[in-house]
Amino acid sequence: MKRLLPFTLVVLVAGVAQGQSTTETEIRSLIEAVGASGCDFERNGTSHSATEAAEHLTLKYQRGQRYANSAEEFIERLASKSSWTGRPYQMICDGEAQPAGDWLSATLAQLRAQ
Repeated sequence: MKRLLPFTLVVLVAGVAQGQSTTETEIRSLIEAVGASGCDFERNGTSHSATEAAEHLTLKYQRGQRYANSAEEFIERLASKSSWTGRPYQMICDGEAQPAGDWLSATLAQLRAQ
């Protein structure tokens, strides 16, 4: 995950420069981090590429933006589990699975520490 930070930090800085709110910029940076991760993304028992995961999270954010008033709410309410089945999403990086919410929360913490 550390290799993503320079790229994601650029996205974060660019978003602020374009006048996006901090929340919007953080959420967009998280989605970009998923897309650039090279990890697989398991959703409802099916594996998807990092690019497909980012596209899915973008769509969920576009449709459910009113439920995400912070990056933490985005993670909790939109990006951690299926809104249809309630099954948690998994990030599978280097063969190790972890809940997507945990991965996103750690990435958010790293973004904020930069």
